[in-house]
Amino acid sequence: MNVRMKRPSPAFVVAMIAMFLALGGTAGAVVTAAVPLAKRALVADNAKKLEGKSAAQIGAAAAAVALTQSPAGARPASSAAGLVTTKSAPWSLGGNQGSDFAATCDSGQKVIGGGYDNPSGDALALDTRPGSDGASWRVFIINLSSSAGASGNVYAVCLK
Repeated sequence: MNVRMKRPSPAFVVAMIAMFLALGGTAGAVVTAAVPLAKRALVADNAKKLEGKSAAQIGAAAAAVALTQSPAGARPASSAAGLVTTKSAPWSLGGNQGSDFAATCDSGQKVIGGGYDNPSGDALALDTRPGSDGASWRVFIINLSSSAGASGNVYAVCLK
C-alpha cells in the first residue's frame, strides 16, 4: 500500500504561524508581568529582614560586634594603604660612573617592589631587583654623561 502525504495548503501554513505567534505572545506577556512582581516581593522581604536600617547602619553594627568579640591586641590595618609604606635612599654618581644602590624597609617589613628616579635624565638602571635579605630594593645605576654628575633616589615599597 502506497500512502502519500499531501502538502499542507498555504492557508494552513499561515494559520499555524498565526497560532504559534499568538501563543508565544501570551506566554511572553505572562513572564514579563511576573518578573517585576517577583522582584518587588524580594525587595519587600529583604526590607523586613533589615528592619528599615541603611547599609551604613548595618555595617557600623557589625563592626561594633566584631570588635567586642575579637581578642585584645593589635588590629589589622583597615585598608591596603595601611599595610604599605615607601622608603627611599639617595644615590649620586659622577660622570661615566656606575654603582649599586639600595633602599631598605623598616625592621620586620618585607620589600614588595621598588625603583628609582632620575631627575637629570642622564642615568640608566641596568638592574632593579629585591635584595637577598628580602627587606631592601637594589638598583644598579650608570651615569651616561661623561661630564655631569647625576643623582636621585632609590625607592623600596614595603609591606608591614
